[in-house]
Amino acid sequence: MSNPTAADSHTAIASQNAITAWKQNVAEVDAVLKALDDAGLQRTVAADRNRVYYLVGHLVAVHDRIFPLLRLGARKYAALDEEFITQRDNAGSKSGTTAADLRTAWTDVNSRLAAAFDALQPAEWFERHDNVSPEGFAKEPQRNRLAVLLSRTNHMAMHVGQMRLALPRG
Repeated sequence: MSNPTAADSHTAIASQNAITAWKQNVAEVDAVLKALDDAGLQRTVAADRNRVYYLVGHLVAVHDRIFPLLRLGARKYAALDEEFITQRDNAGSKSGTTAADLRTAWTDVNSRLAAAFDALQPAEWFERHDNVSPEGFAKEPQRNRLAVLLSRTNHMAMHVGQMRLALPRG
């Protein structure tokens, strides 16, 4: 058995740091969901802006898209795309998705992603993601799984900040 190289060590540290940041942001959304009842999820983050409900649904749909993008498996919540990605938030529309449905989907999609992330070996984070061809990846190796994780973590962090604006003061 060979000794790990410094590059292997750095790869492991970089991938673990990214996974940790992801999990920390998921925990932040969990805290918002715990602080708000179902009626609270209907609060807007600012005047004429998205409701927390919409942001949670949006994040579930975006996170669900990570599975095929990173070649980790199939999607489970594709039906949420129309309401939470394609369309803008429309508080007046009737949704078939309840707050309880979103809470369940949020926990499920992120639990499954965490398990899949933890199962990847550090070097696998530097493999191409599925939106880039092998030829394209040869030219742009930065278009890898880790880049997707980092961008989706940043996306989630932005929405966590918005959600916090809807929390009760005090």
